[in-house]
Amino acid sequence: MLKKKLIRTALKYKAQFLSMIIMVALGVGIFVGFNAEWKTIEVDVGQFLADTNYADIRVYSQSVMGFTKKNLEAVKAIEGVQKAARFLSVNVDIQGREQMLALTVVDNYAVSTMAVTSGAEYDPGSESGIWLSDQFAEMNGISIGDDMTLTCMGKSITGQVAGLAKSGEYMICVEGSTQLMPDYTHFGFAYISPAMLKKAVGMEYYSQIHLITDLAKEEIEPRIRKALGVTALVLSKDEHMVYAEAMGEAKEGKTMASVLPVLFLLIAILTMVTTMHRITANEKTQIGSLKALGFRDKRIARHYTSYGLMIGLVGSILGVALGYGIAYMIMNPQGMMGTYFDMTDWTVVFPWFNHAAVAATVLSLTLISFLSVKKMLRGTAADALRPYVPRVTRKTAIEQTRLWEKLPFGAQWNLRDVLRHKSRSAMTLVGVVGCMLLLVGALGMVDTMDAFMYDLDHRISHYETKLNLAENADTAKAMALSEQVRGDWQGVVSVDLDGEAVSAEVYSVTRDKLRFLTPENDILSLGDDGAYICQRLADKYKIGDEITFSPFGSDKSYTAKVAGVQRSMLSKNIVMTQAYADSLGLPYTLTAIYTDDRDIPDSSLIASRQAKKVLMESYDSFMEILDMMVILLVVAAVVLGVVVLYNLGVMSYIERTRELATLKVIGFRDRHIGRLLISQNVWLTLLGVALGLPAGVLTLKVLLIALAGEYELSLRLGVLTYTVSVLTTFGVSLAVGWMIARKNRKIDMVEAMKTPE
Repeated sequence: MLKKKLIRTALKYKAQFLSMIIMVALGVGIFVGFNAEWKTIEVDVGQFLADTNYADIRVYSQSVMGFTKKNLEAVKAIEGVQKAARFLSVNVDIQGREQMLALTVVDNYAVSTMAVTSGAEYDPGSESGIWLSDQFAEMNGISIGDDMTLTCMGKSITGQVAGLAKSGEYMICVEGSTQLMPDYTHFGFAYISPAMLKKAVGMEYYSQIHLITDLAKEEIEPRIRKALGVTALVLSKDEHMVYAEAMGEAKEGKTMASVLPVLFLLIAILTMVTTMHRITANEKTQIGSLKALGFRDKRIARHYTSYGLMIGLVGSILGVALGYGIAYMIMNPQGMMGTYFDMTDWTVVFPWFNHAAVAATVLSLTLISFLSVKKMLRGTAADALRPYVPRVTRKTAIEQTRLWEKLPFGAQWNLRDVLRHKSRSAMTLVGVVGCMLLLVGALGMVDTMDAFMYDLDHRISHYETKLNLAENADTAKAMALSEQVRGDWQGVVSVDLDGEAVSAEVYSVTRDKLRFLTPENDILSLGDDGAYICQRLADKYKIGDEITFSPFGSDKSYTAKVAGVQRSMLSKNIVMTQAYADSLGLPYTLTAIYTDDRDIPDSSLIASRQAKKVLMESYDSFMEILDMMVILLVVAAVVLGVVVLYNLGVMSYIERTRELATLKVIGFRDRHIGRLLISQNVWLTLLGVALGLPAGVLTLKVLLIALAGEYELSLRLGVLTYTVSVLTTFGVSLAVGWMIARKNRKIDMVEAMKTPE
């Protein structure tokens, strides 16, 4: 009997049951999916890096001679070093093609290795074999056995593709620090043997030493410097771009998983509280009938508790499936992260607490149902048979004012209902605020990134080609080349600033190829009277302060005056003019020339060429991923608004059936009553929008700091974002109000007006 009643009740309240299942499925799905995404990054990336012997510590040479075998042996002798190898990575051109490669050589193939996916295994003694990125080969139609000629250090290296591979060192394969996304149509990586390098260039040259060790950077750094006899630049894997970006993505996933899923689950649980209370209140006479027929309280409680259990189980099952779909959509070779990471395994991994969270959600919904029916079971069967009567409320403060008498009937009726059903009204507000928050946050992120790309493309970068210079390029010759191609140049030296590795960048900008921005997004004119720190350093140093730093590889210290603050798009840096750097006596190496000149001569000084167009295309790829995320969030916002508002609207309609019937009896027409119902939604939507706008902006600010702090993004929200967010929210509210208002035509006035005994 109770099983049949369960089905009848579910059909009677099908809108409420369906909306609750949808809310639970969304909450669980987003929670499971977002947490599975960051956990999959941690596990799969960690395993791939371990399989390819990704280095724990990197030591960078500041000498044009690089590291010698003696240097390597000195580092190997340090207690705690398990493996060590000299390493070279230099961007080179491919003869006859417009693409470039990060040419890689490691003199001990036990560190920073590859996972060969096809072809021959790596041969450290081969003088002709090239092991190429499989993604790059696929994108450019290159096959095993093809001949290739590379230009490295002014020399030509000719070999044959012996195998295709993936490498932890290039899991995120980008041409430079300014490129956000890999673009395998233009850039990849290749490994060759030390024997092949020596044969081609006639010498050994390694600019890095890679170590595998369990020692932390703080422990091993002084030992390395003592072993080498110089202040070498030492970076842990946490500071290397590949590992830092991968773990940054995992951290971002954790941050998102702590915001959106919590919002949806909280709304689902709160809506369940309101809905189950209303359902059991409306079922009070049914509960009394069951008690009168001899059903015990425990059995009746189990029956009504099963509603919450059923909703929790069905919603959770659908949510887990949705969560797996979300995680897989992001974490697969053709998915969002597949365009960013290049690794061998893409197995979706669920963290242990996903299971606990799903179980806790089901238990919470079950408990809510139990507590709701327990209240209605109090007293005798005769007490339970009496219909639920809301507690008598006194006049609110506003009803006792003169203003109340001046309000039209519709305003009085709606305002009284809102104030006397505070929980339902509050939940409606929560739904509207949640919808608004998601819309403003999602669309605002697009505005912010569009502004970032516009600044980078039109306001900062006024060049067509960036010439990346060889590591051992002669400074005087590089400056002469800059004059020849009518360009501006950049020099870089890595320095130690209060124990932190910072990039000190020197610029000669005489042809307006580069510009700099203030934190307020105005054009910054670099002066010769000091250095300009990035915003991330501005928390520690102020304009007018003096900062002291020491270049790695040198015992000398230099003191500079902070002349201003500039927005750094990527690296944590200090910027200064050539004149100011020369006045300090700061040594630096030219690393890049920015030019519009198309007649660029062949020169051994040029390691590679990077077109700004290619750089901006990589940002376009990033925006495509962002657009997909925004679409998901917008859909989630609309679903959230519709489900919450419709569920609560239907409950409100059921509760007020007698009132609506009374209005019909005294002469109100359907359209007038419909306006009353819709107007209440509009009031609450107005208040929700007023609260949701600042909440969305604040949430976006927090997310920008947490997810993209290294880009020093400036929050931008356009008029279109505000307009679309407000109109979408109001559109959802009006649509739901219209659907509820239509139900008024079907009221059975005789049944509704019956006076309970």
